[in-house]
Order: sequence, then structure tokens, then C-alpha cells
Amino acid sequence: MEPEAVLRIEIPQLKVFKRGKVRDIFDTGDNFIIVATDRISAFDSVMPNGIPDKGKILTQLSVFWFNFTKDIVSNHLISADIKDYPNRYQMEVLAGRSMLVKKTRVLPIECVVRGYLSGSGWSDYQKTGAICGIKLPAGLKESDKLPEPIFTPTSKADFGHDLPVTMQGVIDKIGKEGAEFVRDKTLAVYKAAADHALTKGIIIADTKFEFGQLPDDSIILIDEILTPDSSRFWPADKYQVGKSQPSYDKQFVRDYLESIKWNKEPPAPPLPPEVVRKTREKYLEAYKRLTGKEVL
Repeated sequence: MEPEAVLRIEIPQLKVFKRGKVRDIFDTGDNFIIVATDRISAFDSVMPNGIPDKGKILTQLSVFWFNFTKDIVSNHLISADIKDYPNRYQMEVLAGRSMLVKKTRVLPIECVVRGYLSGSGWSDYQKTGAICGIKLPAGLKESDKLPEPIFTPTSKADFGHDLPVTMQGVIDKIGKEGAEFVRDKTLAVYKAAADHALTKGIIIADTKFEFGQLPDDSIILIDEILTPDSSRFWPADKYQVGKSQPSYDKQFVRDYLESIKWNKEPPAPPLPPEVVRKTREKYLEAYKRLTGKEVL
């Protein structure tokens, strides 16, 4: 029998710093505890029912990647083992789905990197032959691998959609040195992760990162990284240029919502058990392939 979805977490002795679509952030004073619930969103709305264990999968996959890439760029992870948390926060409900992390000032940029032509990037290319002002070779097809991964940042919107910004726009927001740092680290982390994933039969088509600044002004990688929620994961054995690809993310959820002609305005409709089950299976498969482990 599948476990029940955990849709909300309360830590009575801690104040909530922020509740997002999926994550709840609690302030310990010195650090944050980030908790991934099993909520799932699509088309900017949170579904009324969640995907069991999704929060554990996202957290444990992020921890895997934070450890995998820590020699490329420092990150905010202190520990994901509740035994390392201050005593009063060692709660079983946090086990496997939370991280104790450093506090940072979040940079106002979503650092998007694309290795393949898909999604909004494909739409932009069809119209302009470019993505975020970066000119691409003529004649590329949907899902084509790009000659080199490209940095295509967006603004960070609290509500609605993030909007593309140019490299100059990033410089205007965080300065030349900071902009070059996040661009270079974004590309380096993506390349290392994409190479690893390919050996496990997964193509990482694109992904997005967030960075934060510590009190000493150093910039580190934060939030979640390289999960099915923040990336396009494609099965390499089914990859075919010239069309959209099957994926390991919210595909079943989006397909279902499109099939019932939902108008994409809140409240979102509940997901049927079969969609929940298939989505959970895809998240689990991606985790197991990439890490070689079972979810704890």
C-alpha cells in the first residue's frame, strides 16, 4: 500500500519564513530548515492532492547533487540527517524530506541552462532563431542537442511567470563579477550533472539553479538542484529529434489536466489515483537511476 501524501508540515516551535508551492521554509535563527512536502503544482496552481513521497525524492536527489557538485561550487547544505539538527527539531516528520541549510540573501535571478532545444526555448527559436538573444544555428529541430549548453536566465517572479533576461540584465541586477560567476558555475554544474546522467540513461535537457549570497558576499548554490521539478529529464533510450520527448517530470499531471480541458484557473481539480501513481513511479525511477539508491 502506498504511503499517504504529506501536504503540510508544522514545526510548532519554529516560525514559518516562507511557504512555497512545494517547500516550507522554517527559520531556526541561525539557519533555515527547508522541508519538501508532497504537494505538486502545474500551470502555476497547486493540486489539492499530492504525490506520496515526492518531497523525499526531491530532497534526497538534491542532496545527492549537492554532494556531487560541491567541488565545482559551494552550496547551502549543512545536513539532511535530522540527528544533526538542534535537539528540539529532531522530528520524525522531517526525516528524509528536509535539509538544514545556511541562510543567504537570494539573488533575484533564475539561472536557467539549456542543453537541448525544448519548451519555451523551442518556441523562441522558431520565432527569432535565438533564445534570450543568443543566436543559434539555422535549421535546428525540436529537441535537438545544442552545439554547446547556453545560459538563458530569467527574472524571479513571486507570482506568475518568470521573464527572460539578457546577460546584461543579470549584470544590471547583481554586478558584472556576480553575473559571470553564476553563469560560469551554472554551466559547469550542468555539464558535470548531464554527463553523469547520460551514463545512467537520462538526458538532462535543461534545468534551473538559484544562488544566494552569504554575509561575507560569497555566492553559493541554494534551493533544490537537478530534480524533476526544476529540470527536464528525458529517457535516453526513447530520445528522438524532431518532436517533444517523454519525460520524468509532471508529464502525467499536465497531460491529465489538458485532457479534462481545465481552464488553468484556481481551484485546481483533484488528480485521479492512476495519475498520482504514474507520476510517483516516474519520480522514483529518475531517483533510482541517477543515484543507484532507494529513497529512504
